Amino acid sequence: MRGARGARRATGARSALGSLRAALTTLTAVTALATVTACGGTEHGSGAEHGSRADVGKGARTGPAATQDPTRIPGVGDRWQRRIPADSRQVVAVYGDGRDSSSATVVLYAREGSTWDRVHSWPAHNGKKGWTTNHHEGDNRSPVGVFTLSDAGGVLNDPGSKLPYTRSAAFAAPRWWAKSYWHDFDYVIAIDYNRVKGTPPNDPTRPEGQGKGGGIWLHMDHGSGTSACVSLSESAMAYLLRTLDPDRHPVVVMGDWADLKRSR
Repeated sequence: MRGARGARRATGARSALGSLRAALTTLTAVTALATVTACGGTEHGSGAEHGSRADVGKGARTGPAATQDPTRIPGVGDRWQRRIPADSRQVVAVYGDGRDSSSATVVLYAREGSTWDRVHSWPAHNGKKGWTTNHHEGDNRSPVGVFTLSDAGGVLNDPGSKLPYTRSAAFAAPRWWAKSYWHDFDYVIAIDYNRVKGTPPNDPTRPEGQGKGGGIWLHMDHGSGTSACVSLSESAMAYLLRTLDPDRHPVVVMGDWADLKRSR
């Protein structure tokens, strides 16, 4: 009898230990999943992700908001800050998640007097392989830098753009591209990288040569990385077209977080 009772007790102890181990394993898995989710998932444009990115310019990545200098664009170090033209009163800041990441946040800032105010923000995509300070044709990385914004266009009718707008079916993405890409160029804003200002965004002239790349635009998003452009939602593009004003000398300041914060 005693032997049978001892065996039952041992069996019960092993069962309880197994249950405890199973519970701990489950708890560990749930905790790991929660950590990954809290760090931002890969589902672009989800409510949680947009909420965290909407804090850009409020101290989320650049330190307490109270310590920010209101005369500077948040998260942008001296190297790029000093390249913002003195007469510019609108900045589209593109904060890339990482050097090799295709996810980004776009924030529009406007200057009144000497103070930059955060106007709006949106989730976005950049080059599928991330960012580079030495962009060249076909590298699938977006160029880091400060560039003027002078011309716009697209397949769709002008939504009320303040920038010169060229409507043309010639902007349409080739139909042999995946269907999700077909509306990429319904609205576009040319980034003045290796192009002639004052011409339609699809003017192929490249003053610095073909090898330096070109045709880099703000355009509509297809849900993943681009060849080198920055892509946003249709509503975001329409908003920028109606808001960016040549009289306010708009520029884009773009790059990954680490490079943008460089002081030299």
